[in-house]
Amino acid sequence: MPRLSTIIFIAACLTAVAAAAGTVWWQSIPEVNVGTPVRGPAVQAVYATGNVEPVHWAKVTPLERGRIVELCKCEGQLIRKGAFLARLDTGEIEAQVRELVAREQFTTDEVARYRSLWEKRTISRQAYERVVSNHDQARAAVAAARERIEHLLLRAPMDGTILRRDGEVGEVVESGQVLFWVGRPVPLWIIAEVDEEDIPLVAVDQKTLVKADAFPGQVLQGSVAQITPKGDPVNKSYRVRIHLPEDSPLRIGMTTEVNIVVAEKVDTLLVPATSVRGDSLFVIEGERVAVRDVVIGIRGNEFLEVLSGLDGVERLVRDGSIDLKDGARIRISGEDSPWAWLSTLH
Repeated sequence: MPRLSTIIFIAACLTAVAAAAGTVWWQSIPEVNVGTPVRGPAVQAVYATGNVEPVHWAKVTPLERGRIVELCKCEGQLIRKGAFLARLDTGEIEAQVRELVAREQFTTDEVARYRSLWEKRTISRQAYERVVSNHDQARAAVAAARERIEHLLLRAPMDGTILRRDGEVGEVVESGQVLFWVGRPVPLWIIAEVDEEDIPLVAVDQKTLVKADAFPGQVLQGSVAQITPKGDPVNKSYRVRIHLPEDSPLRIGMTTEVNIVVAEKVDTLLVPATSVRGDSLFVIEGERVAVRDVVIGIRGNEFLEVLSGLDGVERLVRDGSIDLKDGARIRISGEDSPWAWLSTLH
């Protein structure tokens, strides 16, 4: 007959095994965070990034390569159309002009001499016309060279402000290199790039919410002014111009993040976007979950509008990506209050 101490030891072992098995079983049950739907504003927006630019502006570039010999100190100043901005070295072209002018004078004299000979019928008409053609070519070469000199003199293309000046005297610049940005400080707009998959949602006059690193914590206002009809097939995007009010603190050249509001409701039933899987979510029923199909309306980045399928008092699994099945047993690790959910909307 077993001793009492042995029986007690076996019983203790069995109890420990049962407890361990119970712990393993309990830990195998999925742990979820729970919350309830809330009522609040629903916003669906199209996200884009862009830069602030003047509505009226122009770049000033030389048409020829050359060395800067004179440059106005006019950055930030108001100027009139045609005002002097910069001059590149014209010495080489001016030497060519002098040579071409001499050639033009020579052909002018030749034309006069050949005309006299042709009138006396001592030369053929073809010989006279050849000299006239050479003279015309010489005149055209002089005009072209003088036009090249004019290209080396940069002038303001419009009334406005010198928004920016680049380059220094003595620097060699290339054809097409921007030396001046001339424009009007107001009005401004944002040139944004919108993905082609989102562009069908965007329309002129839609409200936009703008954020910039220069103004942390501020949400600035704007509106859609223009949508470029032709998209960029390489970047798969469309250019959208966002109008800014005249009192906007944004400055030319700033980078921005833009949310174009395409749908909005002031008061509606909301659930976190993370709780929805497809068109369904998990509702807590006792210690188990039940799959509930819902109809989704506005789809925001963080919250989704539920049009039907919920009464608004249900307790929901916050993370819909957890591998659960209808009727599965769950453990509740924490429960958010409706106000905690709602506070993330602001």
